[in-house]
Amino acid sequence: MATAALPDFLLDPNVVLKDASQWRYKKAPDYTATNANFETTKSTSWAPESIEFLIQNLVKNWEKEASYKVDPKEWRTISQEHYSFHLNGGPGMSADDMLRLGTYNALIGEHGVKGVYETTAMDFSASHKLFKGAMKTFNWEVIEILGGPPKVSIKWRHWGTMTGNYRAKLSSGRTVTAKATGKVIEVFGITVAEVDDQFRIKFLETFWEPDQMFRQLVSGGLEEIHEGDKLKEGEKVEGISVAGACPASH
Repeated sequence: MATAALPDFLLDPNVVLKDASQWRYKKAPDYTATNANFETTKSTSWAPESIEFLIQNLVKNWEKEASYKVDPKEWRTISQEHYSFHLNGGPGMSADDMLRLGTYNALIGEHGVKGVYETTAMDFSASHKLFKGAMKTFNWEVIEILGGPPKVSIKWRHWGTMTGNYRAKLSSGRTVTAKATGKVIEVFGITVAEVDDQFRIKFLETFWEPDQMFRQLVSGGLEEIHEGDKLKEGEKVEGISVAGACPASH
């Protein structure tokens, strides 16, 4: 593809941060630490102008817009008329739905992980605070692309190091915590994407198992703040095992 004919959000993974938009925290977020970590911990290195490089940049810019631009009409990476996001075969979500739920909640699903994370108890702000507190950076990369525009399947990796404690409020009013493990949290999944003739996203459907991430986050043991009774090795909290929290594989 000739780069002169391509939109900037395919060529630069951070270009939307330069936009004069309505940003969630009044100004564009700082991705300096995330970008530096990405360069030193990524498992792939795609050639500029390769389909993998271009799609990776598209998704990275989409994530920034979905997370930090509060007016979906300012999301340049999506087709305003046709955009729809789906999780694991579920119903479609609009850009407004994603803003209401929060990007983490949209990707985890309405049921969450029982006893560990409940989307109904964690709004946009609380969910972002939780994950950014547990992992200073949580990077994403393309592992493999199948097909070509307008429709592609993306095999991806998402990873970060757990340097902070996990803390989530449940709908029952309880708060659960898990101590930082210092280990790499690593998950894999598949996303099917369809773009329009201007390479804007019309359709996204992501397939992955949220449990694989939470098993790693609470692998050191889950505690309730108020009750303080720490689980024993191998004991289950509402269906998720504290022991045997193996990293996800391809």
